[in-house]
Amino acid sequence: MSDAKYDVLGIGNAIVDVIAKTDEAFLAAEGLAKGSMALIDEARAEALYAKMGPAVEASGGSAANTLAGLGSFGGRAAFVGKVKADTLGAVFRHDITAIGVDYSTPAAEGGVATARCFVLVTPDGERTMSTYLGAAQDLGVGDLDENAIKAAKVVYLEGYLWDPPAAKEAFREAAAVAHAAGRKVALSLSDSFCVDRYRAEFLALLREGAVDLLFANDGELKSLFETADIEEAIEAIASDVKLAAVTLGAEGCVVVEGASRIRVPAAPVDGPIVDKTGAGDLFAAGFLFGFTRDLTLERCAELGSLAAAEVISHVGARPLVSLKALAEEKGLI
Repeated sequence: MSDAKYDVLGIGNAIVDVIAKTDEAFLAAEGLAKGSMALIDEARAEALYAKMGPAVEASGGSAANTLAGLGSFGGRAAFVGKVKADTLGAVFRHDITAIGVDYSTPAAEGGVATARCFVLVTPDGERTMSTYLGAAQDLGVGDLDENAIKAAKVVYLEGYLWDPPAAKEAFREAAAVAHAAGRKVALSLSDSFCVDRYRAEFLALLREGAVDLLFANDGELKSLFETADIEEAIEAIASDVKLAAVTLGAEGCVVVEGASRIRVPAAPVDGPIVDKTGAGDLFAAGFLFGFTRDLTLERCAELGSLAAAEVISHVGARPLVSLKALAEEKGLI
């Protein structure tokens, strides 16, 4: 994998997260399913924002968070995602380029506003998300840079992209370009409710070989195969994709490759679990950092677990310390 400008090119929804602490009563009053991600319209976005408590705004989006983590490890990354030329769009562009990620997707001059995700965090650290996709849903094939895709060792796609039809086309096209160039394609299932909406399409993608590496948590994988038994789901995914990294919360993760099962414990969290937002995104960051350096799959999973443990120790979905320094301190790189 040495002849590449980028380790990973991520394609996803360019979103600014609006994060606030809340309680179970507020979720119930607003009809929000705890731990889920629901798509909302602009009117609902304005109404929910008005009712939320004090909030922190931070650039987010699943794939963008992963690239932020990759950059913190010292990896080279590029991002493709759509914003509007508005205040939040400028915030997003500044934040992602400031961490060293190449981002050249042109902003939309007109149309709907930059996407935002309202992240409500309950005392147990669980996050419930309501997302207004806004300009992000206008990402299309025309926004892809074929040369950049060909220059990346891995093209990383977030499952949330499957919601907007134009983005779905871009998703398929990017995978085809990457494979034609001899590159790898990775997919994160993103959310069990997302899997519920597109189960048949995701399974078809995997079975037709469009994906080389799958990231999923236990809830997403059980949803994919409609089973309550995670071990059954793990056995099922082994025949549908070459490589899968499945996170199991406090039980760590399992890497599935054919008949091989590599189980790695969760890295210890420094202090209490504050906010689980971005845990899966940062696990993918660590795993991809190791994967693009041809490290063992066990080491890839250890790096992923380390990154996930760091991000759930504070509010926000991006690392607050150098993951490279942290990994070096632990003797992982």
